Amino acid sequence: MPGNAKLLVVDDNPLVLQLLERALSPLAVVKAVPHALEALRQVAEDLPDLIVSDFGLPGMNGLQLLQQLKSKPETAGIPVVLLAGANDISERLKPLQDSFEDCLEKPFFAADLAARIKRILDKIRLEKMARATPGETTVRGSLAQMNVIDLLQSLELGRKTCGLRLTRDNEDCRLYFREGQINHAQMGNLTGDEAVYRVLTWMEPAGSFEIDFAASSMEETTTRSTQGLLMEGLRLLDEANRDQDG
Repeated sequence: MPGNAKLLVVDDNPLVLQLLERALSPLAVVKAVPHALEALRQVAEDLPDLIVSDFGLPGMNGLQLLQQLKSKPETAGIPVVLLAGANDISERLKPLQDSFEDCLEKPFFAADLAARIKRILDKIRLEKMARATPGETTVRGSLAQMNVIDLLQSLELGRKTCGLRLTRDNEDCRLYFREGQINHAQMGNLTGDEAVYRVLTWMEPAGSFEIDFAASSMEETTTRSTQGLLMEGLRLLDEANRDQDG
């Protein structure tokens, strides 16, 4: 999605706004505005794919901005990520978490923020790809567009139930998700966790993917959550690389 995703960031602190713009520019075309009214004006001119807004804006705060967007059919579907302090998240935003895409605690590290926003943009990209083929249940693409890790994280974040086929040369891996969690994986004679760990070694952007949103599997061959599989698979990969270097 980098290059054509449109991201609107809103913060009244010029230094934070500059930090957000710099951290997120590699992921999308970023517009940065200092308050909610200007954000609404920008949205009216050009609908963004995602809005990242400070919660504690003066005048109209981030939650009121979200409510304004939800009140109009043309903007109700824009996902919003709110940036807020720990107290505001636990006391004011947690009960309303179904109304926004995500809530990130301030202060934050720019790299952590960018990683979270990238996962959300990847999920949005998959959803846009699916909408581009109405009536079809299958989405196809290249691993140069979205790599294996991005695909797995996007399907987890979107809580998708589907089948994912990954192919490279004469290698073929099939993974099945239930509400974002991998419940079955098969790659050659490998199944379950081992099949996932093997496909995570596909670090080069060669190959293709196919997502079938009508596919599912009743088999239960994995023993970890999707995030757990990713973390363990990357740990094993890092360990293997260290052994090679040694």
